Amino acid sequence: MIDIDFCLSSYMAYRYTYKDGVDYVEGMRHKNFPTIPDEKKVAVKTAKEIDEKIQRDFDRLNGECKKMGILLSGGMDSAVLASYMKPGSIAYTFVSKETEIFDADIARSKEYAEKYGLHQVLVDITFDDYKAFTPIVMKAKCGPVHSIEPQIYKAAKQAQADGVEMMIIGDGADYVFGGMDKLLGKDWKFDEFVQRYISLDPELVLAHPVDVYEPFEKYRIGKDGIDFLGFMDDLCTNESYSSYYNAFNAAGLPYFDPYENLVMAEPKDLQRIRNGESKYLVRDLYRMKYPERKVPAKIPMPRPVDIIFKNWEGPRRKEFRHDIPMSQLTGNQKWQLWCAELFLSMFVDKR
Repeated sequence: MIDIDFCLSSYMAYRYTYKDGVDYVEGMRHKNFPTIPDEKKVAVKTAKEIDEKIQRDFDRLNGECKKMGILLSGGMDSAVLASYMKPGSIAYTFVSKETEIFDADIARSKEYAEKYGLHQVLVDITFDDYKAFTPIVMKAKCGPVHSIEPQIYKAAKQAQADGVEMMIIGDGADYVFGGMDKLLGKDWKFDEFVQRYISLDPELVLAHPVDVYEPFEKYRIGKDGIDFLGFMDDLCTNESYSSYYNAFNAAGLPYFDPYENLVMAEPKDLQRIRNGESKYLVRDLYRMKYPERKVPAKIPMPRPVDIIFKNWEGPRRKEFRHDIPMSQLTGNQKWQLWCAELFLSMFVDKR
């Protein structure tokens, strides 16, 4: 089924097309992450159990792969995984000469790499990279993409050139262990959670927006409540996992996220998370691996979109409104508009 208005509205709200079987154009079927059922995951209660499971994973991988790499940021998730890598493995850290947003990542990741004998490679991200690699990952996904995908693709191609056979990532920790602290920070009313979660209101930017709020309704409780934990375990994880899946798939490089194969054996302790202990089990594991350091503050993987799209005036195609308040949008929201317009011009107009 072809429905451009639905696909654009879904992408603006969720950063991907959440519904299977609905696409932008004939001959391009979008691809989402094939999720792992909970019954196939390993349930863990403590940092020690996480450590033992991840170590078993790495024992297997080290027997299968001659050379592995890791996406290493300044955060605790990838820092923990760095401790299992063989000395001499390559750690890839993003950098941009156009902004300082990566500086904290670079400083901390360098210390992690030195501690475990990893060779660090800095991957510079520029607007030219976005222009070069975005069409590739969009073609693979059959739709516009998350802003993280072009830079992951670039790192994956660099790793391939370096002889890496398997890349290690730590994206799943946020979703498995309660890292989305802002979304977990309160018990939400239905309407306020919808408003908080959506990335960009389709009615604000699209000429023909459609209702794409069905995924929220699935988790409505009574008149005003919502099972936000269930929603996040479903749509939120699918959106994020699909971004990494697509970027690595487009590059042709296998990857592995040890956290994705885990599930908490006990319900998340929301009180601990709301008191500043997001991912408290991973925090305990970080302390085991880095007893000499304080647990770093939680920071999302940076993308230099704020500076790159600072002066961009907005889309001009008929699918978009011409009164979009561009000065009120974040860099990531501007990215979505730029990416969607590019996809329509490159892949829809030519069909």
